[in-house]
Amino acid sequence: MSNHFLAIALVTLACLVSLTGCSNDRQHSDLDKKMSDARTRPQGVIEPLPEYPAAERFNYSALALRSPFEAPAIITGDEKISGKAVSAPDQSRTKEPLELISYTSLSMVGILAKGDQVWGLVDDGGGKVHRVKGGNYIGRNFGLITLINRREIEVMETVPDGKGGWINRPRTMAMEE
Repeated sequence: MSNHFLAIALVTLACLVSLTGCSNDRQHSDLDKKMSDARTRPQGVIEPLPEYPAAERFNYSALALRSPFEAPAIITGDEKISGKAVSAPDQSRTKEPLELISYTSLSMVGILAKGDQVWGLVDDGGGKVHRVKGGNYIGRNFGLITLINRREIEVMETVPDGKGGWINRPRTMAMEE
């Protein structure tokens, strides 16, 4: 029992010695001085962020014109562009993502179907596949998707007729083999 009492007394003594070593005020006096100096120094002021005016929205009006990267059509004047005259497309409508890509870069890669709903899968030429349905727009010439079936997507484009008017031009995007 005395060995047990002696062991407890030694552990208690060791704890007291170690705790008294932590209470030495001289050891941290330099840290306390730096902290009090920092508290007495004048505080800085952070200026508020500047206010910027909202950016003006820009509508690109040449969207319906021929892309500068496509070969121009050579018109001799003898040709007549066929098609039914239609009203100008709504240029203020928010563009869908595939309307920013040339029709020639797009390709049909598949379909999805659930019940009566059918979606077409269109590759944008950059490796990203988009899901489209009837009523969506694709291509730069205001191409409205009118039909999607297993083999193709039918699109009705609204293009300038060359005389200041607009006509509808049907196009078909066939499934890639």
